[in-house]
Amino acid sequence: MLTRDRIGALLLLAFSLGYGAMIFNIPLLPFQANQAFTARTLPQALTVLGVVLSLALLFKPLREADRAADARWRETMARLLRRVPDHGFPLGKVLMLCVLMVIYGLTVRPFGFLLATSVFLIGGMTVLGERRWGMVVATSVAVVVFFWTLMTQFLGVYIAPLPDILGFGR
Repeated sequence: MLTRDRIGALLLLAFSLGYGAMIFNIPLLPFQANQAFTARTLPQALTVLGVVLSLALLFKPLREADRAADARWRETMARLLRRVPDHGFPLGKVLMLCVLMVIYGLTVRPFGFLLATSVFLIGGMTVLGERRWGMVVATSVAVVVFFWTLMTQFLGVYIAPLPDILGFGR
């Protein structure tokens, strides 16, 4: 039976094997080839530990308490995946916020901090259910301008405020 512990163990196993495959990309200096401890030693130990622990979780026998906890978990997940009247899917909001974060990460450099972050905050508040547009826009712009001013004027960190094509670049 595929329980949440076993799903986690499969994810840990996949991560550990992928991490182990990347170890060989770590460059070694010529004199380190025959050394006992190199830059690859700790990652190799972590890979072996991750594989052993994930296999132990995969093949661990299930107790009755584990079965009951897994049944409660499955019920909770089914409830989260069900549509709630007037609210949509609970995990849909999480997914939409994740998509907004990816879009924000891709647009913050080309559009500048002020514009991209304001649009991100407006979109985030809208996804979370706020419908008072005046409050959404005012709050977003005020927070963004405050943090930009704090970072650039008081901490001395340069953040491009608007797109370079508007002439606000360095």
